[in-house]
Amino acid sequence: MASPADLRTRAQSAAAALPALVLSAERLAAMIAPGAHGLRRGGAGEDFWQYRPAGQGDTARSIDWRRSARSDQQFVRDREAQTAQAVQIWVSAGRGMDFAGSGSGPRDERPTKRERAQVLGLALAMLLLRGGEKVALAGSPPRAGRVQGDRIAEALALQPLVEDDDDIPPAQSLRPNQRVILLGDFLGDVDPLTDYIAQAAAMGVRGAALQVLDPDEEVFPFAGAVLFQSATGRMRHDTRDAGGLRDAYLSRLAERRALLTDTARAAGWHFGTHDTATPPASALMWLYRMLEG
Repeated sequence: MASPADLRTRAQSAAAALPALVLSAERLAAMIAPGAHGLRRGGAGEDFWQYRPAGQGDTARSIDWRRSARSDQQFVRDREAQTAQAVQIWVSAGRGMDFAGSGSGPRDERPTKRERAQVLGLALAMLLLRGGEKVALAGSPPRAGRVQGDRIAEALALQPLVEDDDDIPPAQSLRPNQRVILLGDFLGDVDPLTDYIAQAAAMGVRGAALQVLDPDEEVFPFAGAVLFQSATGRMRHDTRDAGGLRDAYLSRLAERRALLTDTARAAGWHFGTHDTATPPASALMWLYRMLEG
């Protein structure tokens, strides 16, 4: 259990980081046009969804006579159901998420994977809340409203790192028919993650997993003598020919991504990738769209 002094230090650090996190997320969310997420089915709503041929049970009042006049068939104008979704967002707190490559110069300094994932998670939450959805970080009950956005921002800023290099989302927080967004590097043991997605699918939970990596983890630019070790120091590998490991590393990364893509597809989920050297707007748009499909 953390001491009062440790908690005070964490709170002070979070208070310092919170404004920057919120500002970055607000700027990012502003790049995406907010709107309500329809569930893509006919029902009570305000927005047009589709025309369909009139059938048994459709009354004369429900016929769209203007559209029907252009053909020999009668059509009904369906509207789209707009029921608020309940969305859980999980941001990995594994110690490996604190990694950031150095780049080639001062202007190339990149955010850590954790910083980027937190900004993406908070920006997505802001967009969804503005659209009337219920949102929460995994493990908390989804709620609607602006105050919920403040709660999520504070929780992300206060989020402590776990003791391990990686972690997994809490399966006990899954609820039937919710949506889930997972943000992490997914470089650790893959079995808990694939088990989580399978369990979620069995409960009717759909979602998306976005792998957030540093560019150094994408291209493996290392050469010569290098000591590789995990954030906790529990895994170490000392080599005199790092360049000779590049092909094997990239092959393993491709295999991992192929496995997660297949796992997601089989569960009705989506899997995507993002590196911290690229603008986050495209990743946010991808996440936003994945919740609609």
